[in-house]
Amino acid sequence: MSTVDLPPFEEAPFVSDVVIVGGCGRAGLPLGIAMAARGLSVVLYDINEIAVDAVNAGDMPFAERGATEQLPALVSAGTLHASADPASVHDAEHVIVVVGTPVDEYLNPVLGAVPDALRQCAPHLRPGQLVVLRSTVYPGVTALTERVLDGLGLGEVDVAFCPERIAEGKALTELFTLPQIVSGRRGRAVDRAEKLFRRLTEKIVQLTPEEAELAKLFSNTWRYIQFATVNQFWMLANDHGLDFERIRSGIQQDYPRAAGIPAPGFTAGPCLFKDTMQLSAYSGNSFALGHSAMLVNEGLPLYVVKRLEERYDLTTMRVGVLGTAFKGGSDDPRGSLAYKLRSVLAAKSGGVLCTDPYVDDDRLLPYEQVLRESDLLIIGAPHEQYRTVDTHKPVVDIWGLTGRGVLV
Repeated sequence: MSTVDLPPFEEAPFVSDVVIVGGCGRAGLPLGIAMAARGLSVVLYDINEIAVDAVNAGDMPFAERGATEQLPALVSAGTLHASADPASVHDAEHVIVVVGTPVDEYLNPVLGAVPDALRQCAPHLRPGQLVVLRSTVYPGVTALTERVLDGLGLGEVDVAFCPERIAEGKALTELFTLPQIVSGRRGRAVDRAEKLFRRLTEKIVQLTPEEAELAKLFSNTWRYIQFATVNQFWMLANDHGLDFERIRSGIQQDYPRAAGIPAPGFTAGPCLFKDTMQLSAYSGNSFALGHSAMLVNEGLPLYVVKRLEERYDLTTMRVGVLGTAFKGGSDDPRGSLAYKLRSVLAAKSGGVLCTDPYVDDDRLLPYEQVLRESDLLIIGAPHEQYRTVDTHKPVVDIWGLTGRGVLV
């Protein structure tokens, strides 16, 4: 394989501390803000020029608690800026890669997402840099990335894997409070990554790359299975005419071992389902628990519609869906099962009207119109605004948001 002709490190000192590849996204931008707030000079490299322009104007391209206040000040101070020029990768000591790592239409992991991003940056990488993989990756992708860089003549670039573990909306709190997992093949790479992330937190956990890759997948899959369990509980209670929220409250009252039982609801988003499928592939598709969780969580919208059909003649009714984000308080609709619910209802009902106070989607209608024109309402995302819905029409509440597990 051909090598890349790069200038020696000594001839071109680093201009910035950090460049984040995919830096204007929901994981990269909060990280960039956090690092710039701790005194590092940060460049956000992203191919999305609309997002790049928004960031450089001091405007957040998505909702993230605390970011709207901090971003303009950091941009004005010159410690943070965005760029669509891949050459910006050349000027930073630390190259942090935060790109999407999807599964394909067969639910198999796309192994090349991170290596491909680095191949595109390869003409601008150089010895002396530390490449930090931040994306959630299939086990072995860190080693694959090392081989790719070595094949490109970039064996002197250090590689670390330090998985992102934040929850959307809480990034600018959790980046400073949660322990940071740090891993690398070389001791020098681990030391450099630890030094970098100690700018954010003193809580560092060292693992091998393979351990760290599984640690991230295990964390997200654990959450996915937890939600599947409680969704199955909700369906069992509902099938027998019982209010699950009353049962859950009763279990948790002064009983610490049950305190962690989450509320039921549509389990979706960009990570949990996808990472469960990555772990399933890693098991040779023998991960029965993960597959069972998928059947429960992905089947919940179908279950709801089926039970509604048993109670109502849906063909004569217009159904309103309140909330299309994948979780409460978010403007992110990626993977939201409210859209799956919408598709099923479009085939089964007399019409579907959807609304959301945060999501930007031309298909959505004003809340008041959905309330007025619907015969039946389903809470699709547990936004706080829906805790009290001012209507005499039936409201289906899977989440227990209203304080009771409304039967369907």
